Amino acid sequence: MSVSSAISSFAGFMVLLSLGLGHFTGQIDLTHMSWSWLTTFVGLNLFQSGFTGFCPVAHLFRALGLKD
Repeated sequence: MSVSSAISSFAGFMVLLSLGLGHFTGQIDLTHMSWSWLTTFVGLNLFQSGFTGFCPVAHLFRALGLKD
């Protein structure tokens, strides 16, 4: 695992941890649809991209002509 992959995984974990802590302390209600689910999706993508190297947004940006 490279440093950038580890950073992505750690960032995703921290996003998910903050959402989980907010939910379990009653500050965020994840049982109802809200914008917090977008944050959850981003955190999950960051976490999985650190391990798999696949990022849907990177694929989209490459298709739009941006360079690595």
